[in-house]
Amino acid sequence: EAESFSIGDLASEFGITPRSLRFYEEEGLIAPRRDGPARIYSRRDRARLVWILRGKSVGFSLDEIGELLDLYDLDDGRKKQRAVTLERCRARADMLHSQIAELETTLERLSDFVENLEQQ
Repeated sequence: EAESFSIGDLASEFGITPRSLRFYEEEGLIAPRRDGPARIYSRRDRARLVWILRGKSVGFSLDEIGELLDLYDLDDGRKKQRAVTLERCRARADMLHSQIAELETTLERLSDFVENLEQQ
């Protein structure tokens, strides 16, 4: 498995733009080394990118993702990172279940309203 990656390698692999990678770098989420103007991404950067994209796909903010990524560096075998991520994922799932229930209630009310209007 490769030890380093170019911006094009990662952009292509993950279906994102090089601009996205540069943005994540500006936000301090990844830190490629430089070889002149070229960015060289490590396996660590790639792993962090996986977390970034996964976190974004489930609705976490970049700040939240950054906090979770920072827990990786605690040298505890990622125990704290896993525990906090699990806790936040469960909280997010609970919030989404609540939103779904609210939406279902709203849809029922809307259907009742439409039915009432159609009967007039």
